[in-house]
Amino acid sequence: MKKTITVLITCFIISSFSTQLSFKEAQLKYPRVKQAYKDKSKCISKLLKSHNISNAEIYIRAFKLEEKIEVWAKEKTDVTYKLITSYPFCFSSGGLGPKRQQGDYQIPEGFYVIDRFNPESNFHLSLGINYPNASDKIKSNHSRLGGDIFIHGSCFSVGCIPITDDWIEELYILSVEAKNGGQTSIPVHIFPFYLSEDNYEKHIKDTSISGNHSKFWNNLKEGYTYFETNRTVPTIEVSEEGHYIFK
Repeated sequence: MKKTITVLITCFIISSFSTQLSFKEAQLKYPRVKQAYKDKSKCISKLLKSHNISNAEIYIRAFKLEEKIEVWAKEKTDVTYKLITSYPFCFSSGGLGPKRQQGDYQIPEGFYVIDRFNPESNFHLSLGINYPNASDKIKSNHSRLGGDIFIHGSCFSVGCIPITDDWIEELYILSVEAKNGGQTSIPVHIFPFYLSEDNYEKHIKDTSISGNHSKFWNNLKEGYTYFETNRTVPTIEVSEEGHYIFK
């Protein structure tokens, strides 16, 4: 009798695990995601295959002045990333400089990760970033920092990055595939502009662009340079003063 009960319990546990959906399977329950896969999956597979990537981890970085998102990827077992595609902003609000309060129309600047997948977004599909991060909370002296910052579809936004419905479908699928393949954190780094030495010096001298952001941008430049030098994403910590520390 005891043996029979043990077998029944074991079978129930196995059955319960077998019915759990993967992240991708759960996302495909949503009509927009399902349609995006129908329209874009072959294109995405071809893109990854052309870079010899089968199980991708991705890294996203955005540049506000150039209004561009870059998508970097690597095979899960590799160390360094390679640029696989880029998407233009369809619209941009605010100006150069970090987001420091709700309602300032600013796109954030800093080092973030994707923290939400929204398959039923008001803007087709959207990927949320974890603004305000630890640095934002320290450096802002406002009680209302705002939130709900996304990369999304459509062609209008206030503080988010819209890249049209067409392009967000590709980026959304790449992100779903990476998460489904085991990537636990997808970094999204947002810069005011390309922070190469020459470009930084050029823009920092233009006070109409730099304003009072030079110290903050110099800190961002450290993270930018780390990736440019190593083609790997640094481990990032935040000091008590809100400065980024790269390891």
